[in-house]
Amino acid sequence: MYTQSTDIRVRYSETDQMGYVYYGNYAQYYEVGRVEALRALGVRYREMEESGVMMPVLEMKTKYIRPAKYDDLLTIKTTIKELPTTRISFHIEIHNGDQLINIGEVTLVFVDMKTGRPVQAPQWIIDKLSASISE
Repeated sequence: MYTQSTDIRVRYSETDQMGYVYYGNYAQYYEVGRVEALRALGVRYREMEESGVMMPVLEMKTKYIRPAKYDDLLTIKTTIKELPTTRISFHIEIHNGDQLINIGEVTLVFVDMKTGRPVQAPQWIIDKLSASISE
């Protein structure tokens, strides 16, 4: 299992009239978490796309536990529990200090950019994840 944490401060533009983070912004927080988790492993989306593979979202689950507000410093904890095949799942917890405020899961599919068809995860990505997940 591989886990990485990233902090993000809630910007005013991310809140609604009630002063809470607008629910749709959590998808963006999930993206920040998964991009930074992969970046910490040396996996860059740009490299993957340049090699002809993209990762569209297949499924996203979200559970809202407590609201976040403007200027809160949130920690996005992203976990990859197993090696990817044609899919990869990211398990996300968002914390505000010591309080868990949101949990989610995002599953993406590896797709050949020319054909639009699912493909196996690139071997170089599996190699980079292997050591971290088996630890």
